[in-house]
Amino acid sequence: MNLYEINAEILNCMDEVDEETGELLNWEKLDALVMERDKKIEGIACWIKDLIAEGKALKEEKDSFAKRQKAAENKAEQLKKYLTNALQGEKFKTEKVAISWKKSESVEVKDWKQLEDDYLRYKEPEVDKTAVKIALKNGLPLNGVRLVEKKNIQIK
Repeated sequence: MNLYEINAEILNCMDEVDEETGELLNWEKLDALVMERDKKIEGIACWIKDLIAEGKALKEEKDSFAKRQKAAENKAEQLKKYLTNALQGEKFKTEKVAISWKKSESVEVKDWKQLEDDYLRYKEPEVDKTAVKIALKNGLPLNGVRLVEKKNIQIK
């Protein structure tokens, strides 16, 4: 379903697409498409708007499913805790279900500061790009970074 009228010739340029990434594999076909420049640009821009709308709808659906997944997992964990408390390690079996127990071990850390470095993992530092941008705009010289001006396309 398209939100916009998109020329079929432009849509046909999507014949060769990477199924996993959605990347157009045959740019030459789009470049070779002979039609009025303004109509071609308008059609491609409408196609972009349509794809952005589709991506937004898919993200909203994904987020909705993620919330439902998390809620179901939380309910299952709460019910497991209830059964753990009710059974207190006792086995339970019917035609539909069997409950048994398996021993496991986990490490509980009370104070990580008391451990030697051999038992700690450190993450790579992360650049605070917002702070760097503010510093650069205020004229502070910083090594290894620069402020780059870009032109970002806006389609409405």
